[in-house]
Amino acid sequence: MKPTFAITALAGSLLLAGGVAANERTEDYLNTLTELGYPAPKENQLVHIPPTMQDLEASDMHPELKRVIRRGYDLFTDTQQLRGENVFNNMNCSSCHLGEGRMPFSAPVWPAAVTLPNFRGKNGHVNNLEERIAGCFTYSMNGKPPEYGSDNMLALAAYHQWLAKGVEMYPEKPIYGRGFPAPERPEELSYANGEKLYQEQCAVCHSENGEGLQVDGKTVFPAPWGDGSNNWGAGIVRVFTAAGFIKNNMPLGQPLSLSDQEAWDIAYYISNQERPQDPRYTGDVKETLEKYGPTFHKHSLYGQASEATGETLGDHDNTGEKDFLKPDTVRPRTFE
Repeated sequence: MKPTFAITALAGSLLLAGGVAANERTEDYLNTLTELGYPAPKENQLVHIPPTMQDLEASDMHPELKRVIRRGYDLFTDTQQLRGENVFNNMNCSSCHLGEGRMPFSAPVWPAAVTLPNFRGKNGHVNNLEERIAGCFTYSMNGKPPEYGSDNMLALAAYHQWLAKGVEMYPEKPIYGRGFPAPERPEELSYANGEKLYQEQCAVCHSENGEGLQVDGKTVFPAPWGDGSNNWGAGIVRVFTAAGFIKNNMPLGQPLSLSDQEAWDIAYYISNQERPQDPRYTGDVKETLEKYGPTFHKHSLYGQASEATGETLGDHDNTGEKDFLKPDTVRPRTFE
């Protein structure tokens, strides 16, 4: 039987005392991952154990830099403190990037700090770290990013860079545990099976109708669809991305416990539900799909008939809890 304490076990490995020798720390870290069923790294892969907040306190960094990194950590793990200003749904950064942004196979965020600036197909130009973070606010949090160069944006960028401490810029080796590796796609996806599995495996935390769980106004488990969820421009609305997240991380504490078929079916069920409009919406769902389908929505169900309602997904003007469609930061760059 697969252990149901994966998050705790892996967190324990990640939070080893700073005095543990680096090679011993790496060995314990990888042993924990493989015991949970994750693949061992290949010889040519880059393995990085992100430093912890305990490591930060023990470091000889300037006290003011430590304070800024702490602020970034606080924002990353409790982004809801920016609700109504920058965040307009039930998400925190750590809702998708588990383990405080450190956990492999949960889209750890430190790779962004060493691979950016770089070209990004989603918006067709070179992005830096702040712009990448801004994208998460715009799409995943259905919000408005902190201003570039602001205290909060600097703090979040500093936290990302702290997690990447010791890794060279633009590493040539492929990064172990990066992203949400998608399981092999089955020949057929089943909405009915996905609905059944969601109610059995997911609803206890995320609710039967997908609104998530809040206690005393604070998000405990995020909403996988609806007004409190990410919008149609978020990366996780791509069915393969959702399947990868689910397979590697869900149910919480039981990673890799679902079969590939089950992970894909749950992702397909969730992807058939409505959510706030894509901020890049032109006013017409077909036109938006034609414009962004080749680079993004070819992997989502945006513009297709929902198996839940029969209506065209994304064919609406609903922006969720916010009163605007697109923040000013969503703009093209030409470098001319």
